[in-house]
Amino acid sequence: MYRKHAALLMAVGLLCALEYLQAGMIAFTSAPIRGEIDASPEEFTLVAALYACIAVIVISKQRWLVERLGWRNFMLGSISIYILGAFVCGVGNDLTSFTAGRVIMALGGASFMTSARLMVNMLPPGRERFTGIKVFATGLAGGTASAPFISSLVVVADTWHAIFWLLILGAVVAALLCTRFLSNAVAPENERTPSSPGNVLLLAVSSFFLLYILQRSYYDFYNETFILCAFALLAALGVYTFFHTEHRKKEPFLKVRELMHSRYLVGIALFCFTYLVLGSNNYILPYFLQTALGYSWDSIGVIQSYGLAGALATWAVMSIVIPKSPAPKKFFLAGFMALVGFSWLFSSLTPEASIWSNILPALLLNGCFVMLILATAAMHTFRDINDNDTLFAHAYQIKSMMGQIAMAIGTTIATLFLQWRTTTQYNNLNGHFSSDDPLYREQIRYLSQLVTSQVGESHAGMLAVSTLAQRLLQQATLVASMEYFSVIMVLGALALIVSLLQKTFR
Repeated sequence: MYRKHAALLMAVGLLCALEYLQAGMIAFTSAPIRGEIDASPEEFTLVAALYACIAVIVISKQRWLVERLGWRNFMLGSISIYILGAFVCGVGNDLTSFTAGRVIMALGGASFMTSARLMVNMLPPGRERFTGIKVFATGLAGGTASAPFISSLVVVADTWHAIFWLLILGAVVAALLCTRFLSNAVAPENERTPSSPGNVLLLAVSSFFLLYILQRSYYDFYNETFILCAFALLAALGVYTFFHTEHRKKEPFLKVRELMHSRYLVGIALFCFTYLVLGSNNYILPYFLQTALGYSWDSIGVIQSYGLAGALATWAVMSIVIPKSPAPKKFFLAGFMALVGFSWLFSSLTPEASIWSNILPALLLNGCFVMLILATAAMHTFRDINDNDTLFAHAYQIKSMMGQIAMAIGTTIATLFLQWRTTTQYNNLNGHFSSDDPLYREQIRYLSQLVTSQVGESHAGMLAVSTLAQRLLQQATLVASMEYFSVIMVLGALALIVSLLQKTFR
């Protein structure tokens, strides 16, 4: 079986890994890349919003294009565009070239994961298709776990362009594999999904403004709260109008009406919750480990990769258990218990925490949570529509589109929460940052004595004040992050209770 479908299985795993690898590496190295291309955080936000918006549109058009181009032409065209975009990023050194490259990459590669999952359905139902699902999940876990490690090596070596050369290499291999098993057969005209230019334009405009406003709120939310919330609601209304219109059509662009059943809706809710938490954690964790606990970039990359490798180990166990006991409830319960354990461990950390005995176990639980929930939801959300290729494609496209938006919302919520709580804790601690405070005077005197022999008495006082101010920010960030993890622990506990009581996925 493996030899017969080797090219297909390898392509599925590689395409899925490429999607998670590029997303993880760009997110992890965003700060160094901003410095290299001389981009402000706001400008980099615009690039991220453009990529996510185009991803939503490309994913929505995936099935429409496959029906008219055939699988081989679609995939080779997508991969070629993706390689071009990665090349532009790989040779560019300014914001303009980076933006152009990322836009082109989105046009070509945003549908990689969706396409990979749809390719799994080219395998016969039963053992062979389950093997495809295992390869797909392995690609997801492998790409997710590898991204921080590779990114840390790139940052330490000061060669951020290497990210894109690596992606080009993987895409070339994927293209060669796709030529081995994909056909150029197009769908008969009477079976093709109708186009809807006006509705797609509405989705494009609405999703861009929604994603841009979400990411722009990192910098302006507390100054322009009303305006940002108003525009975000208008953009969300536009996205809702798109789906509502598709629901009412007799010949829709996406078959929303046929997907309105409890299994699919509950599954999408699970995906959105998991992607929201994933987006939040992906933002918080590197900042927490670097600013609050003081670890270097390379240490953070290695430890995060080790932690996310927990997803691979979890999937290895799941792939053995599922054929014998496929009922999903136990996996959901275990997944949300892992989320509670992860957040509890991080909510009780101190600056003296050990990276191996305190931090790594929490990160391993985070990887377990992601795999247990996402893999189980993926297997059971689409169970009733696996035999209808068009409906399955539309269902997976909608799931991927909602995932893009949920990740952006999660990142925004985490950013705003951390800004709010860090400021509050900083102000609370800053009350002691005064010459009238005995503890402050004692710390200044102690720090001055430590550095006087190195910098001289005249500079020792200034250095002591600077060191104490840095510790103040570190403490404020640590407490704010612990509050964030406490909130996640409560959400995980609530999700655990809902999973226990729900009857859709038994």
